[in-house]
Amino acid sequence: MKFKIETIPNDRIAYMRRVGPYGPANTEVMEKLKNWAKEKNLLETAILFAIAQDNPETTLPENCRFDACIVIPKEFHCDDSVSEGELTGGKYMICEVKHTAEAIQKAYSDIFQLLQMHGYEMENKPMMEKYIGDPVSNPYCDICIPIKS
Repeated sequence: MKFKIETIPNDRIAYMRRVGPYGPANTEVMEKLKNWAKEKNLLETAILFAIAQDNPETTLPENCRFDACIVIPKEFHCDDSVSEGELTGGKYMICEVKHTAEAIQKAYSDIFQLLQMHGYEMENKPMMEKYIGDPVSNPYCDICIPIKS
C-alpha cells in the first residue's frame, strides 16, 4: 500500500455526532452532514472527515462515538443543526484508498503492519477518513493514521 507522511493542519469544523455501534448508521450521519453542507453551499470544495472516536475493542458498542465533519471557513456561522469544534491536526501517515467498503476494510487490516514495517508509532488519537469533494468525481479517500513525531 502506498503512503505519504503529511501534516494535517488544525481546522475549524462543523460536525454531527452519532453514538452507538459502528456500522451503516455512520453513513447516514455523513449523508445528513453532506445535505446540510450542500444547503450552505459548502459541499463543492469540501474537505470531509469521518472519525471513529473510540476503539470498539475497548469501548462498549453502545458508547462508541462517530463524528462526520466538514472543514468550515473562519467567518462561517454554524446553525443549531450541527456542532462546532476544532480538528486537531498533526503528523499523519496518509494512505489513499479506493472508496469501497472492501478496499477500506483491507486498508485498515494492513495499516498496523505498514506502520511497523516503516518504523512509525501511532499517536494516541483517532484515525480518520478524509474525503475531498464529491465522491462521484473523486472515488478515493485518504485514511489518516496519526503518528508520533
